[in-house]
Amino acid sequence: MAKPLLDERLWQHLEPLIPVEPRRFRHPGRQRLPDRWCLTGILFVLRSGIPWEMLPAEMGCGSGMTCWRRLRHWQAAGVWQRLHRLLLNHLRGADQIDWSRALVDSSSVRALGGASTPAPTPPTAVNSALNTL
Repeated sequence: MAKPLLDERLWQHLEPLIPVEPRRFRHPGRQRLPDRWCLTGILFVLRSGIPWEMLPAEMGCGSGMTCWRRLRHWQAAGVWQRLHRLLLNHLRGADQIDWSRALVDSSSVRALGGASTPAPTPPTAVNSALNTL
């Protein structure tokens, strides 16, 4: 039997973060697929790299477009950011984060105590040689 794509413990953490969609009674249409099925389809596409429209119907996850829409909706609702924060807090509480491997990219971190005007650029050897000509 293949290893399941979604661990039960991870689903228990994720399920409360997913927004509940009310059932439409005026124009009910098709019944909404369970979130867990769609998440399985999302994980399959992201792990395998296949296009959304190639998601196998045999998996029972709905269409690739349904899974893509659910992914987009959850992204807009902030589900992934809340899950990331929850998992980091869980790992931090269990002392399982190796901070010696942390990295801060200084090109994308704002310098809050920075100067109001940029400092002058010091002349390089090439610039000073060109200025003497």
